[in-house]
Amino acid sequence: MDTLISKGKSANKPLVVAGCVPQGSRNLKELEGVSIVGVQQIDRVIEVVEETLKGHEVRLLNRRTLPALDLPKVRKNKFIEILPINVGCLGACTYCKTKHARGHLGSYTMESLVRRVKSVISEGVREVWLSSEDTGAYGRDIGVNLPILLKAIIAELPSTGSTMLRVGMTNPPYILEHLKEIAEVLCHPSVYSFLHVPVQSGSNSVLTAMNREYTVEEFRTVVDTLTTLVPGMQIATDIICGFPGETDDDFDQTVELIKEYKLAQVHISQFYPRPGTPAARMKKVPSAIVKKRSRQLTAVFESFTPYNGMEGLIERVWITDVAADGIHLVGHTKGYIQVLIKESPETLLGASATVRITSVGRWSVFGEVIEILSSSVPDRALNKDDSSHNISSSCGAGAEPCACSSELDSCCGGGHCADTAEATVSPLNGTPAEDAQNVNERRKRKTLVSNGTESVESRKPNLKEEFIKVRASTSQWNYIDKSLIAGIILSFLVAVVSLSELWFRKTKSS
Repeated sequence: MDTLISKGKSANKPLVVAGCVPQGSRNLKELEGVSIVGVQQIDRVIEVVEETLKGHEVRLLNRRTLPALDLPKVRKNKFIEILPINVGCLGACTYCKTKHARGHLGSYTMESLVRRVKSVISEGVREVWLSSEDTGAYGRDIGVNLPILLKAIIAELPSTGSTMLRVGMTNPPYILEHLKEIAEVLCHPSVYSFLHVPVQSGSNSVLTAMNREYTVEEFRTVVDTLTTLVPGMQIATDIICGFPGETDDDFDQTVELIKEYKLAQVHISQFYPRPGTPAARMKKVPSAIVKKRSRQLTAVFESFTPYNGMEGLIERVWITDVAADGIHLVGHTKGYIQVLIKESPETLLGASATVRITSVGRWSVFGEVIEILSSSVPDRALNKDDSSHNISSSCGAGAEPCACSSELDSCCGGGHCADTAEATVSPLNGTPAEDAQNVNERRKRKTLVSNGTESVESRKPNLKEEFIKVRASTSQWNYIDKSLIAGIILSFLVAVVSLSELWFRKTKSS
């Protein structure tokens, strides 16, 4: 971020910076002289850009309402929709800076989320990723909960199984209340049997210092329950090495936890003191020890061979991307194991297929397509009630039954996970926003607009009208457009006549 800002300043470019860093650390020296947009004000980026282009510095940080879910956006992958279900969190982890930027929990209504899911499916989206700082906390501020939302979304997914739902990260405290209901959802053939549940440490004393609000035993309950009730269930987790006060014994407990569960996906990080957090004031573990522990735990994790034995299995795979090598297509099984397919054409992007696993690697498996089950054509072009499009789930006849209620299709497939960070989108196209805080009065910065007195915050524009105007301008010529075109044509004719006159005079004089 610092590098990009420096390049912009060096080129004398007007700059607008958005995201968690300017929101949570607005007093950074690097942010002096640039406009910043709060993570809950991204829907007003048009105003901020306009004022910045006029030479004004704008700081729009105060949160009023959650941004609309249907703001214009550009997907990094057109087959994947990243849908925020809530922003902020209820926790107060001592090491976390995120809450400084994103604030307290704010959940979107079920109706707005279901409406958005229906909309993106009609656009051809094949994976809907529910994102949040903590999906398990969804709805606690509006009187609903995560299982209720998930079942409402599932009801809108195509019966062909062409579009999959992926549930985002959840901390143990809140999912503990709904474990069996979550298991039912994860058994549904249109929901990936994958969940990201951070544990952070295998030591209860370290978890207490982190203020994580759960114990190692409760984390075990989450993992054991889900892996028992959902065949093929895959769980990802996070570990922080070298948290202040972590002893050798604390670290050994973490290593033993990871060895016991042999999770296919473990995100390992070294503790870094975020300015302004309680952990930044705690006594640090020497950096050499932190690095040593990180290397040791990484070596343990990389010694696992989670996909051995998958050779020859036949899985339904959802294909959504092209690998970095430009040769393989990337798909995922129901358990979110990454499958690389070499011999298939790119026309398979957005489709699902039956795939035979031919070989396995450490981080993914390789497969060959046997049969295409759904195409990349948006489901609005298909009759959802037509039995000819009714594709079954990825389970074979011999699949192990799930402990699911009769309300959901109780069948599951095998799996793995590959959690990713939320995709970033150009602010000019609108992005799901996070939380905001009040402007720091000590900065004594004034929000400037064209008249130099009225604040951007006070104008409260109708952004719906703004976007309608933008869309309209791209679909038809208005009066100004026609005038400009006429002026250009007239100028061209005048130039031609003038050149002809000069040529005639020169010819006559010679």
